Amino acid sequence: MSSKWIVFAAPLTAACMMTLGTEPTYAADPIVFTSWGGTTQSSQQKDWAQPFTQSTGINVLMDGPTDYGKLKAMVDSGNVSWDVVDVEGDFAYAAQKDGLIEPIDYSVVKKDDLDPRFASASAVGSFYYSFVLGYNKSKYTGAQPQTWADLFDTKKFPGKRTFYKWSAPGVLEIALLADGVPPNKLYPLDLDRAFKKLDTIKDDIVWWSGGAQSQQLLASGEAPIGMFWNGRLHALAQTGVPVAISWNQNLTAADMLVIPKGAKHRAEAMKYLAAATSPQAQAKFAAETGYAPINVKSVALMSPDVAKTLPDQYKDSQINLDMKYWADNRDAIAKRWYAWQSK
Repeated sequence: MSSKWIVFAAPLTAACMMTLGTEPTYAADPIVFTSWGGTTQSSQQKDWAQPFTQSTGINVLMDGPTDYGKLKAMVDSGNVSWDVVDVEGDFAYAAQKDGLIEPIDYSVVKKDDLDPRFASASAVGSFYYSFVLGYNKSKYTGAQPQTWADLFDTKKFPGKRTFYKWSAPGVLEIALLADGVPPNKLYPLDLDRAFKKLDTIKDDIVWWSGGAQSQQLLASGEAPIGMFWNGRLHALAQTGVPVAISWNQNLTAADMLVIPKGAKHRAEAMKYLAAATSPQAQAKFAAETGYAPINVKSVALMSPDVAKTLPDQYKDSQINLDMKYWADNRDAIAKRWYAWQSK
């Protein structure tokens, strides 16, 4: 397991969990939903968990942040306290391979409504997002950066650049695209070429480890250009920061929802997955967060002004990150990644 997968802060204790719903009569034991915290989990609480509690009488407890080491320890010990967990796509593939998660009951979850990219035997999409090129318009009043190659052009577009810190899909692909590798030739990743390209701007990189930090770096101008989750730029723009986005070669991936092997409330958890991935729940979450719905019927429920801000409106220039490749190679890549960062 890579170091990126074990660096998250310890999850909340049971005493710190947030109980959703105020007055329903509960028909069953509560289920526990674990996610990454912040505004994303707040929206999952509001748009998924609360309506689910109101319609089913099943209370939902929130825990987090997601911790892969803890999930594995729970399954290995047979003492599983989480019922549904929001995880990254490559972890979902690895967890399925390692027998850490339950198969999805597609007689409960409506698979035909889901984007086939984000529905597998043991995981369904939570939401999907893109890594996009973002910049602070107040810092670039002349030529505007549009490509990943521009991100590496410190003469034309001066200033620090910000990248995602962890060994995860995204940065290496961006380096290769900036160096001229065609999208259909990205995998398997040419690591030597990617690191050589990153070496050209290493002294100008400021790393972000979470979405809030990436927003702060851009808003302050400390790093006026970089790679970002599109939803974080959408949220930042709502605050009045002069954010600009280039969707050219946006890199797409999804968070996935899984049920840990041996979860105590598997049937109720499956119902929660069905509710969370329904057209209405996905549409509400997407409108609030700027992340795209994984239900193909959701866009029709959204206003055109909101829909045009989502990654699924930019599929012509979209590149799907290969999560199966990363599931098989992440540990090996991580060793080289962190060694390179530390030099």
